[in-house]
Amino acid sequence: MTRSNLIGGEMLNWSDLHPADARPAAAGAAAAALLAAVLQPTDSVLIAGPHAAELVLATAAQVTSTDLLVRSALDAEELAEQLQDTKGEIFCGSLDHFPAGPHTPQTGLGRRAARNGGVILPGPAGGPPQTGLGGGYDVIVALDGLGRMVGPDTAALAWGEGLRRLTSRLRPGGRLLLGAENAFGFQRLIQPDITAALPRDEDWGRALTDQPPAGLKPLLNSLTETGPVQVLAVFPSLVQAEVAVGSVDGFAGVVAARAVASCNQGPVLTDPYRLVLDAADAGLALELAPAWYFVVGTEAPTTLPAGVVPSGEGMLLEEQLLAALKFDDQAALRRAIPAYVAWLAAGGAGSPDNVIVDGTSYRLFGEPQNLDVVEHLARFAKRALESGARQPWPAAADPHALTARLAAMAGITVPEPDFTPDEVVRPRGSAEQLTTVARLADELAHASARAILFEGTVSGIRRSRPYRVGHAVMNPARVIRRRLKRVLRKVRR
Repeated sequence: MTRSNLIGGEMLNWSDLHPADARPAAAGAAAAALLAAVLQPTDSVLIAGPHAAELVLATAAQVTSTDLLVRSALDAEELAEQLQDTKGEIFCGSLDHFPAGPHTPQTGLGRRAARNGGVILPGPAGGPPQTGLGGGYDVIVALDGLGRMVGPDTAALAWGEGLRRLTSRLRPGGRLLLGAENAFGFQRLIQPDITAALPRDEDWGRALTDQPPAGLKPLLNSLTETGPVQVLAVFPSLVQAEVAVGSVDGFAGVVAARAVASCNQGPVLTDPYRLVLDAADAGLALELAPAWYFVVGTEAPTTLPAGVVPSGEGMLLEEQLLAALKFDDQAALRRAIPAYVAWLAAGGAGSPDNVIVDGTSYRLFGEPQNLDVVEHLARFAKRALESGARQPWPAAADPHALTARLAAMAGITVPEPDFTPDEVVRPRGSAEQLTTVARLADELAHASARAILFEGTVSGIRRSRPYRVGHAVMNPARVIRRRLKRVLRKVRR
C-alpha cells in the first residue's frame, strides 16, 4: 500500500499537478515513450519532482515498485489515493530533506495513517521515513529537472549538490533519466521573457547557485561523472514534451519546427516554424532546443515517440516551392505545380507542407487532408504570405490572387468570390513584418525611380526638334478636322 510521508520542506497549500499560476507538471508523449522504452518489469523506481499523474500511473504499472518525491502535500495525498494498490511510498518534502544515501527503516516514529493512502508524520525521534531499499533504486526519473524539488523553505541548494543527492540513491549500474531546460533556447528568440515584470507565484527568490549550468556542454560536463550520457532534444517544452530526438536535422527538424510553432500562436518576434528550420539547416537546433533529456546508464531510442519522424529521402514540397519564389524561378514553379496537381488528381491528399517530394515521387508527411486542389494551393499561398516569403508578382499580394496564379499554372481557373472583404495576411513574426516592409519600400523606390525616368524621357521627347515640327504640322490639321465635324453635325440637323 502506498503512503504519503512528510519529510520536511513540504508545501502544504500548493499543487504542481493543478497549478493556479505556475507551470504544469512534466508530461507529454515523448516522456511516456522514454519511460516505456527504458523501464523494466523488475525495476525499483524513484520519480523525483512533479510529473503528470498519467506518467506516474504508467510507471507504477510497468515496474516492481515506485517511490515518489514531491514537494506538494496536496499532490502527495492525491497520488497516494491513486497508487494505494501499488508497491512503494510517497515522500513529501524537498530534496535537501531527502536522505543523501540508502538507509534502512527507522523506528520510534509517530505515525498517523488515513484509510486511503494516509499521511505519515515524523515523531519526536525525528528523521524521515525510509523506503527500506538498502541498495537504492534501479532507476531515478527526474524529467522535470531539479528546480522544482525544493520549496521556499530551502534557502539554497546548488544544482550540483542536488544532482549528487539524487544520484546517491542509485544502485550500482543504475539508470538516471534527467530533464533540463535550456536557458537560451528557441523560446528566448521567439517571445520576450515577461516573468521579470510579472513574476508567477512559484518565482520566489532563490540563490544564484541553484540554477543549472547554462548550455548543453556545461550540463554534459556535469553529468559525465555518472557515466555515459545520451542527449535527446525536447520539443516544444520540458513540461509538454511531445517530441524528443537525438539529432535535429532533416525531417526531424520539420517535426521539431511544427511542435514549436504549435505552442506559439500569439504575437511573436519571429516565425517559430522558420526559425527552427533555419537553425536545423545550420546545425544549431540541438543546442537551441527548449529542453533536453539526459539518459545516463542505458540507451534510449533516438526518436520519441517511435515513428514521429518520417524515414526516407526527399524534401517538403513547400520548401521547394518557397525556394522557387525566393529566387523568382518561375520555370521551377511551372514544373512543380502541374506535377503536384497531377498527383492530387491520382488520389493524393496532402497540402505542400504535408507532402514529401523525392524526384518525381510524392508521399504524405502525416495524415491525409480532405481538401480539393484549390484549397490545397490556397493553404500554401497563406503559409507563404505568413512566412514573409518574397512574391515575384505584384498582383499576387493577397491569398486569392496568389492562389489563382498558382492554379493557372496547372490550367485551373479560380473564380472570383461573390463578395469578400480584402483579406490581409501579415507575416507571422515581427522580424518578417519588418523585412516585408523593407522589401516593399525598396520595390516602391525602384518603381518611383522608373516613373521619374519615364517622365524625363517623355519630357525630353517633347522638347526635341522633330517633335516640335511634327506638332506644328499636325496641330492645324487637327483644328480643321474638328471644325469640319461641327459643320457636318449642323448640316445633318
